[in-house]
Amino acid sequence: MGFELERFSGQVDPDFKCNLCNRVLEDPLTTPCGHVFCAGCVLPWVVQQGSCPVKCQRISAKELNHVLPLKSLILKLDIKCDNYSRGCDKVVKLQNLGEHAEMCDYSPAKCRNKGCNEVLNLKDMDVHMREHCEHRAVGICQKGCGLMLTFREQNLGDHCCLKAVKGQNGVLQTKISWMETELKKRALRSSKREKSLVSQLSAVQNELQITALRYQKKFTEYSARLDSLSKVVASPCKGEETKAMTLVLHREAGSLGFNIIGGRSCVDNQDGQSGEGIYVSKIVDSGPAAKEGGLQIHDRIIEMHALDVSTWNTQYWTEWICAVTWELVTPGDDVWYPDAVQ
Repeated sequence: MGFELERFSGQVDPDFKCNLCNRVLEDPLTTPCGHVFCAGCVLPWVVQQGSCPVKCQRISAKELNHVLPLKSLILKLDIKCDNYSRGCDKVVKLQNLGEHAEMCDYSPAKCRNKGCNEVLNLKDMDVHMREHCEHRAVGICQKGCGLMLTFREQNLGDHCCLKAVKGQNGVLQTKISWMETELKKRALRSSKREKSLVSQLSAVQNELQITALRYQKKFTEYSARLDSLSKVVASPCKGEETKAMTLVLHREAGSLGFNIIGGRSCVDNQDGQSGEGIYVSKIVDSGPAAKEGGLQIHDRIIEMHALDVSTWNTQYWTEWICAVTWELVTPGDDVWYPDAVQ
């Protein structure tokens, strides 16, 4: 429903009126055929009738659209307070009407004293409750019940302690019943919330378990790879049998017939000797290094041309990869080469 015409100052433009209620438009909506109505008027009509209120065509509620420019113009009109019939003579812009209504001294308010049904202007409420209300409290019964006496009971002398106690008991019972109902509602909400949290926690735990298994599998794979690499580059450790030998290799088709890899320190070596150096990682079948009594995988290359290469890495080795005389030691041998150059 729209706003009453008599509440507005001066003449209201006819285009601002609703064609259904004939009042000033409130939240205007337009139909596909161009007619404008209050939202509160046209929506129920279209839902029930399925047509424009002027019966020019069939429409649905989804086809109604807000008319924001028109609404903006209407909100700038001057209008009397909602409580003008109760004595408020304030005139405000329609867009400020709600804000004024919250603070208006002429807003209707019901007396808060139990048993009183008076509806007064908000500005008169305090005086009424303190001085004029017949149900205002004026003292405490001295006959035994100890309940509050109202002005009416004291003035007429019709206070009955038994009746008052029963009434008070009924009020308390009603309050207890309400509190029990509210407690049950809250318990039900808490139970649903708990079940939801338990379900979410279970889902998170399952996801964590799956993730843990996935990472455990990866860790196992990486550990196996590290063990394999360790075996390839492992140096002879303390306590193992060692044997030194000298080999002469000649290139065939430009190759010595083996691959190398950089070494690492032996973790069980307690005397501080280093296992770093150059190790044989692969021997080519039928190559120079594959001949009987030749190299083996894991052999360590110690000396070349009387030059100590025991601590070399692959970069140094590449620079000196010429075909020369080698002194080698098999896995488990103690590293010893008296003729090596330090």
